[in-house]
Amino acid sequence: MTPHEFLTKWRHVELKERSASQSHFNDLCALLGVVDPVSADPTGEWFTFDKGAAKTSGGDGWADVWRRGCFAWEYKGRHANLDSAYRQLQQYAVALENPPLLIVSDMDRIVIRTNWTNSVQEAHEFALDDLIDGAVRDRIKAAFTDPERFRPKKSRQELTEETAGEFAGLAQRLRDRGHEPHRVAHFVNQLVFCMFAEDVGLLPDSLFSKMLEVSRRNPAEFAENARTLFGAMARQGGKVGFTQIEWFNGGLFADDSVLPVSDEDVDQLLKAAGRDWSQIDPSILGTLFERGLDPAKRSQLGAHYTDRDKIMMIVRPVVIEPLEAEWAGALEKMKALVASAPQRTAERLLTPAERRKAERVKAEAAAIHSAFVERLANFRVLDPACGSGNFLYVALRSLKDLEHRANLDAEALGLPRGFPRVGPECVLGIELNPYAAELARVSVWIGEIQWMRRNGFDAAKNPILRPLETIECRDAVLNADGTRAEWPEADAVVGNPPFLGNKKMLAELGEEYTVALRKAWPEVPGGVDLVCYWFAKAWAMIASGGAQRAGFVATNSIRSGNNREVLRPIVEHGRIFEAWSDQEWTVDGAAVRVSLVSFDLTPLTRATLDGLPVGKVFADLSVERGGVDLTSATRLSENRGVGFQGPVKVGAFDVEGDVARRWLSMPVNPNGRPNSDVVRPLLNGQDITQRASGRWIIDFGVASEVESAVYEAPFEHVRAVVKPFRDANRRERRRLFWWQHGETVPGIKKAARGLQRAIFTPRVAKYRLFVWASPTVVPDSRVVIVCRDDDTTFGILHSKLHEAWSLALGGWHGVGNDPQYTPSLGFETFPFPEGLTPDIPAADYADDPRAQAIAAAAARLNELRENWLNPADLVVRVPEVVAGYPDRILPKDEDAAKELKKRTLTNLYNARPQWLANAHAALDAAVADAYGWGEDWRAGRLDEDEILARLFRLNQQRAGKITK
Repeated sequence: MTPHEFLTKWRHVELKERSASQSHFNDLCALLGVVDPVSADPTGEWFTFDKGAAKTSGGDGWADVWRRGCFAWEYKGRHANLDSAYRQLQQYAVALENPPLLIVSDMDRIVIRTNWTNSVQEAHEFALDDLIDGAVRDRIKAAFTDPERFRPKKSRQELTEETAGEFAGLAQRLRDRGHEPHRVAHFVNQLVFCMFAEDVGLLPDSLFSKMLEVSRRNPAEFAENARTLFGAMARQGGKVGFTQIEWFNGGLFADDSVLPVSDEDVDQLLKAAGRDWSQIDPSILGTLFERGLDPAKRSQLGAHYTDRDKIMMIVRPVVIEPLEAEWAGALEKMKALVASAPQRTAERLLTPAERRKAERVKAEAAAIHSAFVERLANFRVLDPACGSGNFLYVALRSLKDLEHRANLDAEALGLPRGFPRVGPECVLGIELNPYAAELARVSVWIGEIQWMRRNGFDAAKNPILRPLETIECRDAVLNADGTRAEWPEADAVVGNPPFLGNKKMLAELGEEYTVALRKAWPEVPGGVDLVCYWFAKAWAMIASGGAQRAGFVATNSIRSGNNREVLRPIVEHGRIFEAWSDQEWTVDGAAVRVSLVSFDLTPLTRATLDGLPVGKVFADLSVERGGVDLTSATRLSENRGVGFQGPVKVGAFDVEGDVARRWLSMPVNPNGRPNSDVVRPLLNGQDITQRASGRWIIDFGVASEVESAVYEAPFEHVRAVVKPFRDANRRERRRLFWWQHGETVPGIKKAARGLQRAIFTPRVAKYRLFVWASPTVVPDSRVVIVCRDDDTTFGILHSKLHEAWSLALGGWHGVGNDPQYTPSLGFETFPFPEGLTPDIPAADYADDPRAQAIAAAAARLNELRENWLNPADLVVRVPEVVAGYPDRILPKDEDAAKELKKRTLTNLYNARPQWLANAHAALDAAVADAYGWGEDWRAGRLDEDEILARLFRLNQQRAGKITK
């Protein structure tokens, strides 16, 4: 068909929609050169007329034409309201598999609207005469063959970032003029909502923009003009001039006070009002505005925000999937009922009894549907650390989507479909920050209105903004009187509680608050991160029936150390039904590693870990390894008092090597002792994994101030540099004992006494590496020292068996997610071979062939590594200025220095040359022999799970929990 033939046929047609639509569409297909639905897909599986409810209920279809993955198309008669046709498509888009394009048409116009979820929606309108143009025909043909050509270039996230950026400067200027920050935030929220309301048609006649234009001529009148508008929005039946204003209410406009603005402010508001506020994304709007309105978060304006897909990793399993399962069960019952009803056919009518039965069955099915909708309308989701409302918005949208899907399923069965009932009252929040709490309310309101519009419904009226007193501004875990805070009852608890580590709580929250918090929650272990209190409270609610399920985001330290103790009662008395042990996340603009944990009270059911089905998830977010729960491993008495974390300095006790050597070269002090008593080499994690930094540290141990002061030069340095810093410390002991390290760990010196060397390992590193160093060396707090000097212990620790154990029981740290080693979990729980345990002096097993084999392999490994790290032709060894300290290893020349920079343990293990692999293999075999597992090791029967299972059984035997 030619364009002329098409226009001639359809220019003056006055047939009604039902009579003309399929003929018009078939002719359009012929014009565009695409195959019509009946010819292309006789079965109607992917391209068909009358797609939808007609398939099951006999009623009209949900779309006049549907092409899977391309469009839904609705016809109306000439001069009909195409907007109503579009709303009809919006209402049924979910049932039509959410096609990317929604197209409406009469005989004179074709309007194509985009329907991608996370993109700005666009409309493209074509008139009948436009079809003469070949480019227009190609454009419309793309809706059939390449709908991606219509995908908007700008995402909703980009639009939201731009709109939020418009207000950052305005908010800052208002604060700079001395206005109270929270008042500024409230005022800006009013302005934001006015722009949104105008662009979605809730504020008629472009009233807000007109108000700005009038105020532009005289900014001094802005306050009065805005007050008039805000006041009308707050009143039922308000007016501005002769224009009637809807009743907004909701608390946002209850106070019509307005802040004065400047010429620059009004110009910026006009520029911002020119953007399309109807399509901003509430899931990130709150975060962006919070950064712009809260002075403490200004530096994060350009930072990333948590996307909706990440939030759904909590909301979907905790909120949506259980409800979807409920609806699936209800729908099956409804289908069975409808199928059992007598059916009228063309050949016979129903008898009165059959009609009564059909009506009764239909009423029973409708009652099941109504009960489920009632369940959703009364479902409550609580976020007890809701921030600016991201989780609440996503949860609300998901609940509304589910209700809509249920309504469409019911309609497909021939049942009536009601107006959406799920609304903002279904989400509850607690937030301490008043900026964020109000932004959460705005985000939820905007999200509600957008959902209604996007799905073809009008926003609620009288009022438009339902009061959201359910989003409270208060502390979620501690009341002002020092008692634990309570949460409102909810069906599901979700959120992203504050990421604040145990070490930072005193500094960030203050000593008084931190002490009161710990006192109010005695069941929460000491030394845990702040997020643990949210886990404890949520579990208490579930256990008492105040909630059904919960899911939180936490830093991945939740699965290690004391933190995981709050997960232990969940695992013992309920279950973690879904968890992601290690995910990238962004918080306060910084990339972190997190764990996502969802839990409930349902016992003995399967779970999911990292996307895979498992039998049970343990408190360290692991599964059974060889059939055992490694989190139950016990600290062994035979390993106590040997492994230590280095002292925590809390101040600049470390100095450069030239300063230390100058002090070491000084005459003896008034007490007759040299400075070498208290000035010692420092070993930190990078000194082990990279090259030695050559730094030293002042260490008075637990000596008194009088005893320390006689070491004149080091003491004066500490008094000048450390004391001012420690004077401001919140901990009384650190203020009073300012010359001592924050944590002195006196056990190290006691355990290392008499040793010629000791074993050191970084607490956090890509590889589990152990090295020898002099016991005179002071380990940094990020280093663990094992006070043993025999090659046998060194070899056992450096074996594959101990590495597997320490990785399984240790935690993970930092963005790089490097494994963490701690004395309590990595060392003290590890069962050494019988007769080779750390409580036995090395001399006692010196003649043991097992010990000798391990020692020989360990010594060879260390020798080869040292030769590679510091080859004799590249280094010179220089004695220290005083005896008793290890030699300095220096490059022979500049070329040697360049080469030595590359020679680090990390680089060595990255490359893992064959000689290194061979040395480790020999060591591993010797250690396996010491356990009596050598035959299985060589036969390949000792995989990691089997190693862990055997070690765990040894651990339990040594602890007396099981018999041999």
